[in-house]
Amino acid sequence: MKLIFCDEFDYEGAPNSEKWVHDIGGHGFGNNESQYYTDRLKNSFVKDGKLHIVGFKEDFEENHYTSAKLLTYGTFSMKYGRVDVSAKLPKGKGSWPAIWMLPNSIMEGKDWPLCGEIDIMEHVGKEENMVHVSLHTESYNHAINTQRTHFEPLDNVTSTFHKYSCEWTPDYIKFFYDDREVASFNKQDYEDTSETGWPFDQEFFLILNVAIGGFWGGEIDETMLPYEMEVDYVRVYEL
Repeated sequence: MKLIFCDEFDYEGAPNSEKWVHDIGGHGFGNNESQYYTDRLKNSFVKDGKLHIVGFKEDFEENHYTSAKLLTYGTFSMKYGRVDVSAKLPKGKGSWPAIWMLPNSIMEGKDWPLCGEIDIMEHVGKEENMVHVSLHTESYNHAINTQRTHFEPLDNVTSTFHKYSCEWTPDYIKFFYDDREVASFNKQDYEDTSETGWPFDQEFFLILNVAIGGFWGGEIDETMLPYEMEVDYVRVYEL
């Protein structure tokens, strides 16, 4: 496999602006989330070889929490390949970290979920150590309870680093925890293999974020804030 994108976070300060851009705002992001995403060093910074994304309780732009959401839109996108991300997840009810992908087309006017979404890792603090992977499309998505998804326990996700991976080809998308395959979604098994059912033949970008609250994150345990996700590396390979 050929390495085509990586960040080892072997520097200090703000995330590398040649690789990462901030999604800024506090409008709930379609999920009734409670945080305002900022580009401040307080919410996202690199230190001791790790990227830190940190959610705080604080009033900011009419929201009562802050956090950060980093994208590679405009700096790096991919069609097929393997993504490996080593991360340690935040602890506490109300935390909702994610490692995921959206297509460039969503930034160019195509609506969700027609555009498609690849969730390499999602975790909600109210169900600690239960890790989710999912695909969302127009025909198969959580809003109509038809998403293609898988979840299973993984030990100590808030205290140790685990590798969350996705292998994406024209024919299938597979997910791995620590190089162990946990789910495989094959195009040939879909009743709808058109764009509405399988929109995964286009360029996608990477996203790292810590959401707070929302429809799935749920009740926020403020005694557990700040919520912090640490990322040791992001590596993307051409298959």
